[in-house]
Amino acid sequence: MSTTRATPKRARISLDRSIERLRKQLADLAAYLGRGLPTRSLEEFDQDTENLIAELLGDTSELLEAYEYAEFGEAAGLVNLTDEAPESAGVESQRQRLLQRSRVLESCIAELEARRAAEPKQSQASRQTLIGPQVAEHMSSEIRSLSQDASLKDAGQAMEKWKLGSLLLTDKQAYVGFITDSDLARAVVARGVDPATGVNVYMRRPVVSIAGDRPIIEAVRMMKDQATRHLAVTQDGSIIGVISVSNILRYYSGVV
Repeated sequence: MSTTRATPKRARISLDRSIERLRKQLADLAAYLGRGLPTRSLEEFDQDTENLIAELLGDTSELLEAYEYAEFGEAAGLVNLTDEAPESAGVESQRQRLLQRSRVLESCIAELEARRAAEPKQSQASRQTLIGPQVAEHMSSEIRSLSQDASLKDAGQAMEKWKLGSLLLTDKQAYVGFITDSDLARAVVARGVDPATGVNVYMRRPVVSIAGDRPIIEAVRMMKDQATRHLAVTQDGSIIGVISVSNILRYYSGVV
């Protein structure tokens, strides 16, 4: 397996999953309109929504700008919501501003649904062959790495600091391997190896990886075949995250 580039990239989350996330956000908004009990402040909800729209539609999306205007009751003209357009921002009620937020979220959903409908039939057929959720939807997107010149002690301290079970190792240009907490336990504890020993002596190489658009069941099979509990997740040849046995167990426990 060839060395994987170290350039981080955002995961390509499936459109189905993106639409589902926006619909959940829209359902949560109903609580602020009196249809349920809010679980967070409106300010926190707005921040979460802005982050979600930026993630799914891009930082430069007009719909993100529209949502920000909706918070002040001025979103109508930005997304063709003429029936919601206020005569004056000064007379907008809280309810009208909430309704404008709702319309913007509905427009976000419609935008993604249009993209999904426009996908080539071949691409849709390919997606249907995937059984279950995709790896990228359940990976850890925060990538932690260490130089291959570091020591076993350095690796142990980094894992403890970041509460991780594995670290990717680099040569400052690319990811060249990885080391896990199990490797450290076998080397340092079981064999009595000097903690000052370089991680490159015990690291696993090359990096075992799986594409982010593959189904989780494929990650399970790869872990079994490669005798590992951690896989790097890639998109277009670049590592975008890591999926571990813990991530998979959390997914299945949620399903059950």
